[in-house]
Amino acid sequence: MNICVYGASSKTIDKSFTDAGEALGYEMAKRGHTLVFGGGASGLMGAVARGITKGKGYIIGVAPRYFDVDGILYEHCNEVHVTDTMRERKQKMEDFSSAFIMTPGGTGTFDEFFEILTLKQVGRHTLPIAILNTNGYFDHLVELIEVAIAGNFMTEANRQLYKVCDTPEEVLDYIEGYTAEGNKKISDYKDI
Repeated sequence: MNICVYGASSKTIDKSFTDAGEALGYEMAKRGHTLVFGGGASGLMGAVARGITKGKGYIIGVAPRYFDVDGILYEHCNEVHVTDTMRERKQKMEDFSSAFIMTPGGTGTFDEFFEILTLKQVGRHTLPIAILNTNGYFDHLVELIEVAIAGNFMTEANRQLYKVCDTPEEVLDYIEGYTAEGNKKISDYKDI
């Protein structure tokens, strides 16, 4: 399965996050999954890619042309697809993927996650979305979504669009066991 992983590119994050990212990549490779990612060599992007490489897995990197400078892109990708814009990059990553994982990150990671979540909400895909909640990083994000549901900005059905997991194994177990709910209507997930 081609699994898209979103995550930080920061070089200064705590090692516990990159260790978890590398463990995710290694577990993906062990289970025979392909990594689709933003092509970066640092942060969680690089950590997941290093894990895939250690496990002798396959890597598809997708990056905008202006990221193609020394040290930015992971050098051991099996395929590299270059786009002109970040929007094209996100579309190509989506097109290559049959599941999505958000690992800790910043604005770029949030943007990618919320776009893919919104597309699922409005019925554009029925693919699994998982959050790797290393060190409770996403606890406040989950709380924010609960606040939105409580305030009727989102419906309760939105909780079923993604799964929050604490370990790489749990994330992959969820994705591998996922079945799309074909009986849901788009209106069940739309914002009020």
